[in-house]
Amino acid sequence: MATFLLEVGTEELPAAFVDEALAQWRSRIPTSLAERCLTPEKIEYFGTPRRIAVIIWGLPERQPDQAEEVKGPPAQAAFKDGQPTKAAIGFAQKQGVAVADLEVRPTEKGDFVFMRKTIVGQATADILKRLVPEWIMKLEGKRFMRWADGDLKFPRPIRWLVTVLDSEVLPISLMNGSQGCHSDRISQGHRVLHPTAVCIPHAKDYVSVLEDAFVQVDVEKRHALIEQQIQAAAATVNGVAVINPTLLQEVTNLVEYPSPVVGKFDGEFLELPTEVITTEMESHQRYFPVLKSAESDELLPYFITISNGNPSQASLIAQGNERVIRARLSDGKFFFDADRAIPLEEYLPRLETVTFQQDLGSVRAKVDRISRVAGHIADQLQMEASDRGWVEEAALLCKADLVTQMVGEFPELQGVMGQKYALASGKPKAVADAIFEHYLPRGAGDALPGSQTGQIVGLADRLDTLVSIFGLGMIPTGSSDPFALRRAANAIVNIIWSANLPINLTLLLDQVIADFAELFSTVLKLSVPELRQQLQDFFLQRIRTLLQDDRQIDYDLVNAVLGENDLEYTQRSLTDLLEVRDRALFLQSIRNDGTLATIYETVNRASRLAAQGDLDTQPLDPSAVVQPALFQKKSEQALFEALSQVHHQMQGTRDYQKLIDSLGQIAPTVANFFDGEDSVMVMDSDAAIKRNRLNLLGILRNHARVLADFGAIVKS
Repeated sequence: MATFLLEVGTEELPAAFVDEALAQWRSRIPTSLAERCLTPEKIEYFGTPRRIAVIIWGLPERQPDQAEEVKGPPAQAAFKDGQPTKAAIGFAQKQGVAVADLEVRPTEKGDFVFMRKTIVGQATADILKRLVPEWIMKLEGKRFMRWADGDLKFPRPIRWLVTVLDSEVLPISLMNGSQGCHSDRISQGHRVLHPTAVCIPHAKDYVSVLEDAFVQVDVEKRHALIEQQIQAAAATVNGVAVINPTLLQEVTNLVEYPSPVVGKFDGEFLELPTEVITTEMESHQRYFPVLKSAESDELLPYFITISNGNPSQASLIAQGNERVIRARLSDGKFFFDADRAIPLEEYLPRLETVTFQQDLGSVRAKVDRISRVAGHIADQLQMEASDRGWVEEAALLCKADLVTQMVGEFPELQGVMGQKYALASGKPKAVADAIFEHYLPRGAGDALPGSQTGQIVGLADRLDTLVSIFGLGMIPTGSSDPFALRRAANAIVNIIWSANLPINLTLLLDQVIADFAELFSTVLKLSVPELRQQLQDFFLQRIRTLLQDDRQIDYDLVNAVLGENDLEYTQRSLTDLLEVRDRALFLQSIRNDGTLATIYETVNRASRLAAQGDLDTQPLDPSAVVQPALFQKKSEQALFEALSQVHHQMQGTRDYQKLIDSLGQIAPTVANFFDGEDSVMVMDSDAAIKRNRLNLLGILRNHARVLADFGAIVKS
């Protein structure tokens, strides 16, 4: 068994590309080997800023031989009077075998000629020579570049190529115009600590040789080492480092031989909001802030950076980093002081100079629309006057910080600075908190707004965006969603579910659509009914996805609560989002505990037959649609009385457990109605009796429909 090493050496790569490239290799390399009947024992992937590499362990020295069977012409055409015809001779020549090697075998379409031949496996080395260039050149990513005079593209120029099969160099060339990169066993060590080339004698020696040259090629080991170094360095100043996972991963791919450096900044800058200092450090400098303790959010005047230089020069590196952060924090302090000198509401006129979308006008105009939508939501929630006042003020000020100097420098601080500046302007805490919270959630896994004021303003902002962008006909298709409308709709549903807000989304959409149509009639690309339908379908799809993916509800149970092409369920779902969530969760729970299986047949059989009648899905009281005088069997009377009892028990409540218990209790009565000694023929020849019996079953179906469309449920 052989071991193969591939290393692609480059100028310093973008940090994100290292992870992207290795992820693509993890997907592509095992597949391409398997397609050629090569199964290695294991594959390891490595990456640093200057290289991506793979070691394939336990490769067979050649492909196994493959037996191939090929069907030829019909026997009648291949042989005549026992002698081969031109058809047989030509087939044998094409397949590289003798006519004597052909076999005649029967098939469903008659006798045909077949041949069997053995395809000798190729040497693994020859296969790798063809595969390696594909593995390299089929990598995808952003901002690929050309260099020299060729068409070869890669994120950075390729400077060396190592391809070693056991101890032998596998000759491979990557040509780039007049220049070429020819494989060898020569790699490069650390730029500073080992600026000379290194030789890889055997593929299995790769990691140890590079370690001796001050390069840790194992991404996971480097990641763990850096995390350990950061916390150890923080402990030297009696603090705890703030380790942002995204920043840690980026830093991991920016260094080959990590060493921690502790820097210090002037204590006066601690007067700045923690978020400002942290953003300055993480976003611009890739520094890790230090807290007083794990339980505290108070910063110490220190930071930690991971150097790729000489550890003996740590103090000099720290001095350079300190000069940089001092300048950055000085800028931040200037922005913070200058922004706070102006009351937050005085920034509103400046929003008129910021375009939200070309056809929709300025952000200032959007703020007015947000305020109007927030008012509709407050009406639905029947808010007290004092609470409405907070909503109105928060909606008016929610975007004001976009034109401050601090947010201009650090867009990721929008909302955060609005909260700070609102408090500095003397606004109530509820208003300030809502300005920050209305951006939540900012992404998957982020927190949701905790205050009702923040929830309402956040809903209003997203609803305005959805209706406006849909109104312009810019509906997301495939992976294209430049305004993040899917994320906005997901956030709306999740906020309503999380806060248990009794919001009628159908009514709210109608109100917002009407407002939009009034303001933007000249740019409206859809009719009002079309816009309403598009948005309703969009929200239903988001609800479906959230129930299945986030709440882990089985797909058929989601279909059962949302209905499939069922207008009643569609309207019900959007009118009461809390109910659709509760019904889905309840259905999943009774499937998991086995209760659903006990009533499934009862309800489904009744529903299938009821569909042949003319009773609509609304009546629940059997006495209103069933005539006892037409009963011919005791089982009809028994089912009528049982359904009357269910109706009595369920009046004025949507207790789904009580409903399921009731349906379970009448299951024997339904079974007797269908199959017992006193069973009936539902489809009686007498039209009145038939209709009466179908109405009985229709009432049963309608009660079950309060929970779900059982016809959409797949039997376990």
